[in-house]
Amino acid sequence: MTTDAPYVELRGITKSFGSVRANRAVSLSVRRGEILALLGENGSGKSTLVNMLSGIYTPDSGSILIGGKEVSFASPDDAIRSGIGMVHQHFKLVSVMTALENIAVGEKGGFFTDNKKISERIYQVEKRFGLVTNPDKKVYNMSVGEKQTVEILKVLYRGANVLILDEPTAVLTPQETDRLFDILRKMRDEDCAIVIITHKLNEVMAISDRVTVLRKGESVGTVITAETNPRQLTELMVGEPVDLSIERAAPGPGSSPEDAPMLSVEGLTVTDEEGIRLLDSVSFELRGGEILGVAGVAGSGQKELCETIAGLQKAGSGSVRFLGDEVLGHTPRDIIKKGISMSFIPEDRLGMGLVAGMDIVDNVLLKSYNGTPGPFVDRAAGRAHAERIVRDYDIATPSVSHVVKKLSGGNIQKVLLGREIELSPRLLITAYPVRGLDIGASITIYDMLNEQKKKGVAILFIGEDLDVLMELSDRVMVLNNGRVTGIVDPRKAAKEDIGLLMMGHRAEEAS
Repeated sequence: MTTDAPYVELRGITKSFGSVRANRAVSLSVRRGEILALLGENGSGKSTLVNMLSGIYTPDSGSILIGGKEVSFASPDDAIRSGIGMVHQHFKLVSVMTALENIAVGEKGGFFTDNKKISERIYQVEKRFGLVTNPDKKVYNMSVGEKQTVEILKVLYRGANVLILDEPTAVLTPQETDRLFDILRKMRDEDCAIVIITHKLNEVMAISDRVTVLRKGESVGTVITAETNPRQLTELMVGEPVDLSIERAAPGPGSSPEDAPMLSVEGLTVTDEEGIRLLDSVSFELRGGEILGVAGVAGSGQKELCETIAGLQKAGSGSVRFLGDEVLGHTPRDIIKKGISMSFIPEDRLGMGLVAGMDIVDNVLLKSYNGTPGPFVDRAAGRAHAERIVRDYDIATPSVSHVVKKLSGGNIQKVLLGREIELSPRLLITAYPVRGLDIGASITIYDMLNEQKKKGVAILFIGEDLDVLMELSDRVMVLNNGRVTGIVDPRKAAKEDIGLLMMGHRAEEAS
């Protein structure tokens, strides 16, 4: 039952890293029996703030109060002793250990503990909060949802009554997300205080009681969820009205069933050094003027699919044909010359796509210098090309000579996609193009992809937000453990059906 008195309070919290001020005099509170959503664009200071509440960072100024008493945390252990537990976006579990061993690893005595007694305590926590886990199951055999359950159990087992979750649904299926929300509601009913960081506005509306919005390191307001809406929350985040609609552009030239496929993949199989199949007989077709979205929980073969088509990874068997010509086994440069451009954006977008220490001009030249006649690079042409990309894609930079790593995430992404699009590809492969970007930058990227679709470019779009995939794509292909479990029309398929496909059910089973 929610009480009016705050249980956790942050008052005037300020934190800087060198010359960068991550938080400026931020105040917020959460009550027992309440779920508070912490909302803000990338770089708004959300993670820094909760990292101070969980003992990872120490504030430069301001105070933290628990139950009305001021506390000071020098480590996460101090926070957990005060009843605060955090579940990070990237789980902190030992994969070769069981659920029970991970939960009990912080116990005095380490591994030499009474497993029967621990199992009974775990069962009591599960019973109270509606959690279910197999204590003897190894972490490496668990689904993402099971791992998250172990993480939650781990902090509850240690006595936490305040739970912080950082982007908890980022890699969950719709069914796993629903189950997590049921758990959080049960915890709320059991008088826990919960803080959830998420960028998904529909989830904020579904699970939270109140919302605190951060913008550029400052708190710009706290609203009651039932009295607000996604548009108002977006305006608080960005500081101005933003159109949240994602257009599904009409199919472009070459998209008719009578047209020959731009890309045909048949029986594509890729194995690792130990013989484990990363892609298992993957087959699909992609026509010009359409966007084929690829859905799946993390590690389902998305990366291997991109890299194999682009010539960066060898396949064990199968065929990849571009306009009828076999490209499997060709070098990446030969594939680019055929008109296939890959904009692969992993978590480290500067690791594969761009060179962080180079300026925009040099990064643009990386893809075109090889076609320059003679031994010298035409830097004047490269500069003009870079200036055209900056102008056409509205890239915020002091100049084209600005070092790429000093740009914001959204502008780095625009440089990368702009460079790939300027190659005039017939097939564009883009993976996680909006990962870590704010709402405005994400909408711009979707518009860029739609413009290419209208020109007849075939687009293979690997995404992690199922709602976006369903709104943007003409068809959605679902991968699970390297296998295609189904290809569906997102205008006709239910989100829950796609979730079942993501969990490994075949299309006929999901239906």
